[in-house]
Amino acid sequence: MIGKVLRGVRVQGLLRYLYGPGANGEHHDPHIVAGFGDTGALEPVVGADGSRDFRHLEGVLTQPLALLGERNYRKPVWHCAVRAAPEDPVLTDGQWAQIAAEIMHRTGMAPAGDVDAVRWIAVRHADDHVHIVATLARPDGIRPEVWNDGYRVRDACRVVEERFGLRSTAPADRTAARRPKRGETEKALRRGQPVPSRTLLRQKVQTAAAGADSEREFFERLRADGVLVRQRFSQRTAGEMTGYAVAAPGDVNADGQPVWYGGAKLAADLTLPKLRHRWAGADSSVRDSSAIRRLDGRHLSPRTKQAVLRTTVRRAADEARTTTEFLDQLQDRGLLLKIRYSQQVSGQITGYAVALPTEPADEEPAWYSGSRLADDLSLTRLQQQWASPTACYVPSTGHNDLTAEERQAFYDDAARAAAYATAQIRRHLAVNPYAAQDACWAASDALHTAAQATGNQHLRRAAHTYDRAARAPHGRLPRPTPAGNALRTAARLLALTGSVQNRATVSALMLVANLITLLDTIAELRRLQHRQAQADAARKAAAQVREVKLAEPANTPQPTTQAAMPSQARLAMAGFPNPWAPLPTTSGRPAPSSPSAPPRPGRQRR
Repeated sequence: MIGKVLRGVRVQGLLRYLYGPGANGEHHDPHIVAGFGDTGALEPVVGADGSRDFRHLEGVLTQPLALLGERNYRKPVWHCAVRAAPEDPVLTDGQWAQIAAEIMHRTGMAPAGDVDAVRWIAVRHADDHVHIVATLARPDGIRPEVWNDGYRVRDACRVVEERFGLRSTAPADRTAARRPKRGETEKALRRGQPVPSRTLLRQKVQTAAAGADSEREFFERLRADGVLVRQRFSQRTAGEMTGYAVAAPGDVNADGQPVWYGGAKLAADLTLPKLRHRWAGADSSVRDSSAIRRLDGRHLSPRTKQAVLRTTVRRAADEARTTTEFLDQLQDRGLLLKIRYSQQVSGQITGYAVALPTEPADEEPAWYSGSRLADDLSLTRLQQQWASPTACYVPSTGHNDLTAEERQAFYDDAARAAAYATAQIRRHLAVNPYAAQDACWAASDALHTAAQATGNQHLRRAAHTYDRAARAPHGRLPRPTPAGNALRTAARLLALTGSVQNRATVSALMLVANLITLLDTIAELRRLQHRQAQADAARKAAAQVREVKLAEPANTPQPTTQAAMPSQARLAMAGFPNPWAPLPTTSGRPAPSSPSAPPRPGRQRR
């Protein structure tokens, strides 16, 4: 059972709608089933011509509003539509009366036994729902409190579900995304859009946030995806950004202005402060923290580490114009830095070397000089580039210069990180299911970036379906954990690969297999937490990932019998474990390949 709260100005128009035929003639036998007084006395009188006289009912409902005067709410009419599920039995008028009384009691507007409660009625004009109408004024001159009334209505619905044996629905825990309004849905239908603008923008913002490593890259990704962006700055502190809003091109209001949606209007975890927390990781005070701090080195092969360093250094070089700016950029992006000075000229910088932060901290990092990363990344070459008068800044995504072997290594490491996260979550299933919230949240990033990197529609639908399963109740931000960091590592690696067609099909299939196991594990976790709506979302997302059929590489002919096989069979022929078989809980690595399996290119023993 669900209840939707609306607010209005005039009770007269609402009563006439409830007793009218409806937009499509769907209203039948409208009558009052419950109210603040005797229902027979409140029922509008039917005249000789068949019309109803609403004057008495309107008068008794609006009378307390005169006592408040200027203290009235701007919209003093409270309207709640309560609907049962299609599979629920048809309830009697007496049962609907109990439901309406329970809702008014739990919202605090008409507690049981309070003779000075607000005046209200419940009108039934269909088998599966009623409408509760109340005026927000008490006869004793006190204005009732309606803060968070929607959550109290949700609690009341769950109580009556258990009382009458109705279909169980999810609690109001703020894990669901903001639904499009009716006008937005109808506008999308008129324009021929597959989804309303609010839904489309939420999907684009989620994908951009999952692949970004900072605010700057986040907004760059949104603009590159065709989204209009408006940033909000503080009126007290100059230059301090406090929020943002997005709009879809062509979606305008009556004045021809774009229809803007703030992050909070899209989903609870898409506000700017919560996005900053996602990028900063453990150090939530850092507002523009680099994804390098989010990369867990335990899940990176040497080939991947070198490629990540090269792409990070190249982006820093693109944004710098002097040696000092370049070195500052490297440190701001979270890299370890060594500077080489001239032995002849005091203070002259002649070179540099970079490394990824190590885990644990006492481990010796692997250092790479600029010339070892790429010929054009030596300090001498960079200084020549900055000195060129034709040099200009071009935003770099970092994935254009990846080799096929490096992309394959990224997929391999992402698959290994997903398997490690799955094993860590399974360790918490029986002991403490609530300790894995960070991993559930980070899994959404991995799905969104996997969908973008592969361009697969099934993965894209799975990422959007899974979103509700990812969010913590009531918008809480989970503390970073090793499992969550592993999945953020996988997400960042997949974002760095870009959406370029590559030949890492076998590795991508391994990643898909591990994602299936991960989603099944999260679905079981949510079930143990008694969060049915989130468990259903994870289970449905896993079913959508199982439909993935990745194309074979263009220049690699395959036998007809193998090409026609589903992903599961092709994985078995490649020596990979069955994605539906349980992973061992004592290790974060997937099951080893069979001895007869061909070697996987790009993998290096560590």
